Amino acid sequence: MANQHDLAEQLLQRASDDEAAARAMLPIESVTDMIVGTLAQQAVEKSIKAVLVARGVDFPFTHDIGGLVRICNEAEAPLPDDLGEADQLTPYAGAVRYDAEDPKLIDRATALSWATAAVAWARAQVESAAAPAAETEDQEGT
Repeated sequence: MANQHDLAEQLLQRASDDEAAARAMLPIESVTDMIVGTLAQQAVEKSIKAVLVARGVDFPFTHDIGGLVRICNEAEAPLPDDLGEADQLTPYAGAVRYDAEDPKLIDRATALSWATAAVAWARAQVESAAAPAAETEDQEGT
């Protein structure tokens, strides 16, 4: 079974993969904004969950970015200001994927910028959470 740090790293890798896919899709005109938005939503969601896991914070099974942000705030792990409106991606997690039309909720470049910012923030947070654990292991080994 994966430990807390391993699970956080797995989530972070998946978030990074989603961000990379969104980036790759961005210039392809035949790829809809909905697809880029869905990939960006997943990158942001998984990034937040990676941070929560790394900090040992429980969270419900949800795709609601706003709800996850509230949990981060309560855990004293606030998201950076440039992600202040990233909760607008939440509809891409479910409801809009099954609509007949692409609702064009968010500009695809904005969605990608949120994904990129979330992955970078989460990477720093996960590494920071791992540092004290590594120091403790080093001290115990001496």
